[in-house]
Amino acid sequence: MPRANLFSTLYRHRDLVVQFTRREVELRHKGSRLGHFWALLSPMTMLGLYLFVFGLIFGGSFGIPGETIVDFTLALFLGLILFNIIADTLGTAPLLIVNQPNFVKKVVFPLEVIPVSTVASSIYHNSLSLGLILVIAPFSHGGLAWGAFALPLLLLPLALMALGIGFGLAALGVFVRDINQLIPFLSTAIMYASAIVYPPSRLTGFWRILRFNPLLVIVNEARKIVLWHFPPNFHAITYAYGVGLLTLALGYGLFAVLRPYFAEVI
Repeated sequence: MPRANLFSTLYRHRDLVVQFTRREVELRHKGSRLGHFWALLSPMTMLGLYLFVFGLIFGGSFGIPGETIVDFTLALFLGLILFNIIADTLGTAPLLIVNQPNFVKKVVFPLEVIPVSTVASSIYHNSLSLGLILVIAPFSHGGLAWGAFALPLLLLPLALMALGIGFGLAALGVFVRDINQLIPFLSTAIMYASAIVYPPSRLTGFWRILRFNPLLVIVNEARKIVLWHFPPNFHAITYAYGVGLLTLALGYGLFAVLRPYFAEVI
C-alpha cells in the first residue's frame, strides 16, 4: 500500500527529514529581526482582527455558560492555530515540487521529504502559539483543563490531513500551475466552513452537513477538551483519525502515481 511505502521511506531517510525541517524553520524567518517571535506575532495579529470584528462588533460567543471575553478569545485563538496548519499547507503545497527542480531530476532523492518537512515546520511554528494558550488558559473563566494533555491526540489526525493535502497539491501543482491562484479563496472558504469564528450550533438545516467537516470536528473537540472541561468524544476523534488516514492515503497515492512524470513536465 502507498501508505506503508511512505512510512518506510521516511524512516529510512529520517535524518534527511530532520535536516529539511530545520531548513524550513530557519528559512521562514530568515533575515527577520524578530525571528521566531513571528510565530507568535502573526497569529496574534490575526486574532486581534477577528476578535475586534467577531467578538466586539458582532458580539460573538461560543455559547459556554459564564463565557467571558477571555474565554471567547482563547477559543478563537485555538481555532485559528489549528486552522493555520491546514492554511500553511494549502499556501505552500502547490509549488513545493515546482520550486525544487534540482531534486526532481535526482532519481535517488526521496521527494516525499519535501512535503513532510514543510508540514512539520508548520506544526512546529503553530505549537509555539499553542504553548501560549496553555499559559493564558489558567486565567480564563474555566481555567486550564487536564484534557490539555490530550491535545497531541488531536494534532495527529490534523497532521495526517495536512500531509495528504500537501502530497496531493504538490503533485497537482506540477501539472496545473493555475491551482495556486485558487488557494486564497479555498483557504478562506475552509476557515468559514470549520466554525473557527462561530459555534457549530449555528449550522442548522442544510448547513448541518458542514458538521462532518473533519477540521471542524478537531477544532470543536480541542476547545471542549482543552478549554471547557468536556470529556473526549471518542466517536468524533475516531472519525477525525479515519478521515486523516484516508486523506493521507489518497494524497500520497496521487503523488506516487504522478511522480514518474514530474521530471518531464518541469
